[in-house]
Order: sequence, then structure tokens, then C-alpha cells
Amino acid sequence: MKPADFHYELPPELVAQHPLPARAGSRLLHLCRDGAVEDLAFPDLARLLRPGDLLVVNDTRVIPARMLGHKRSGGRVEMLVERLLDEHRALVQLRSSHAPRAGSWLDFGADSVRVLERREPFFVLEFPAPVMTVLGRSGHVPLPPYIRRTDGAADQERYQTVYAREPGAVAAPTAGLHFDEPLLARLAAAGVGLVRVTLHVGAGTFAPLRAGQLAAGRLHAERVEVGAATVATIGAARAAGGRIVAVGTTVVRALEAAAAAGPLAPLAGETDLFIRPGFRFRVADALVTNFHLPGSSLLMLACAFGGRAPVLAAYRHAVCQRYRFFSYGDAMFFERQPAPGEAP
Repeated sequence: MKPADFHYELPPELVAQHPLPARAGSRLLHLCRDGAVEDLAFPDLARLLRPGDLLVVNDTRVIPARMLGHKRSGGRVEMLVERLLDEHRALVQLRSSHAPRAGSWLDFGADSVRVLERREPFFVLEFPAPVMTVLGRSGHVPLPPYIRRTDGAADQERYQTVYAREPGAVAAPTAGLHFDEPLLARLAAAGVGLVRVTLHVGAGTFAPLRAGQLAAGRLHAERVEVGAATVATIGAARAAGGRIVAVGTTVVRALEAAAAAGPLAPLAGETDLFIRPGFRFRVADALVTNFHLPGSSLLMLACAFGGRAPVLAAYRHAVCQRYRFFSYGDAMFFERQPAPGEAP
């Protein structure tokens, strides 16, 4: 199985560069169980869900993880946090003309940061003050590389979900960007429940898949927490006949990591789970997700969940119908395809 098996042609102008004026103003492509597709508006999600269904959202909050500075030895450097290691250390991506050496210093505004070591393809940096304090002084919203503009004031609010509360992500769980408070209230009034998990999305989500990851069947690690209350609520919803609806691939990854040893159980730690076709899902029944990059691990997950052929066919339909793609783009909804031998 290769990234090329998950390729589709995408005209560059369909990559959304800005959010729409209203969060819930995006489109929603419904991929039906029989492979048919419906072109909907995102608020139509309310008619696709049923009383007793349970939405599971990722409440991670994006931090200002991108900083621009200079090497003491000369030359500009761009830093993007991958994840926090402790209060004063972070694992980061660095872009510069020449890779900095261990022990060298990088200057970001009033803060000087020391390079401790290189951990391919990342670096470990030591900060003079708590990392979050330094980022708060000098950091920018870490917009994805396919958004070809600098971040602006509007991104500070729109590149967060309305339910974000746990700081630590360097990329938004973008399926959640479509929900606003009125839609959430409408779903709650219709008997749809909501619980939270936390998965701090790392910058590795945008990195091309490497041969070693494909061979090992493991991805970059991300911090995850699935609490006991969430586990109990999911169990109760399933026992009552409700569907577990994951809002985003990050939620699927968190839930399936928490069920890796068998029944769903509380989890607090890191996961490097790589979900691709052939994976046997234990928790999620349906998925709300944005459109993902060709050949990416996120598209592999979507294809594992909904079937490679129907998902890629839906993507081709979305291209023909001029949907908006990626982080600030439109969304899809589909149910999990039964595993071999499993009742539909």
C-alpha cells in the first residue's frame, strides 16, 4: 500500500485560503452507505444524526506555534513547534539555509533559544522562559503550508473550534471548525449528545509520509487524553443504540488508540497509531471530516473508515462540484463500512 494509491487530481484554486464569513456556512458532502452522494449544507448534519447519537469532539486549542527569527551565526530561521516536551523544552521543525548545530543559539525577538539536539527530522530547543510564555510574546498562528498567506487577526479566532480549551495543538482539528454555538444547541435539542477527547495535533500531520513509517505502520506521536467520563458516556450511548460520531480524524485516532488493547478505556499519553485500510475499528461508527491532501495519512484513515473506492469517488465528485478543500474548506459525513463478517 503506497501513498500513490490515495491520489486524486486537485486544481490548486480549490484549496481554501480563507474561512467563510460564517462557520456553518460551508458545504457538506454526504457519502451514503451505498456509495451515492448528496450535496448538502453543513447545518443539514442535523438531519443526518439521530436522537441518541453521540458527537465526540477534540477540544485541543491551537497555540501560536510559529516563530520567525535569526541564527546568531547569521541567516533567518523559521520555527514550528511539533509538540511540547516539558515547560522549557519543545520538539520543533526548523527551516533555515543551514541546519543549526547543537549548542547554537536562535534569537526570536527578545528571547534567545538554545538548540539542544537534533532528532531527525526535528530539533529539541530549550527556552529561557516557559515555552507558552515565549510563544505568547512572539508566536504566530501556525497556518498550514498550503495556505499561501501570512496569518492575520481573524485567524486567531477562526483557526480554533468554538469548544477549544486545552492548549497544545499546532494545527486545528479542522472538522470542528464548522460548528457554531447555534448548531451545537440545535443538535443538543434534538437529542444528540456531545463528549470531548483531547488530541494535540502535531505539525507532522502535514509532513509527507516516509518509507519508514509505511514499513513500520506507525506515525508521528501525538499527545492524547480520553477521560473516564467520556469512556462511560460512549458505553452508555452504544448500549442505548446510538452511534458514536467522530468529529474529525483526530478523534478517530484518539478513540481507537484508547481501544487498542480491547474495550475502550481511559488513556493519557502518546499515540503513534497509523490507521489505514485493513484496520479494524472498535469505537467510531460515523465520521465528520474535512477533505485531506492526496496521499496523506489522513486520507488513508478516511479510506479505511469509509472504503477506498467510495471515498475516492466522493473526492472526485467534490472536485467536479467545486467544493473547497483542506483546513478552511468544506466537509464530509459518512458511516463506517462494516468489516468482513460484520453485520451492516
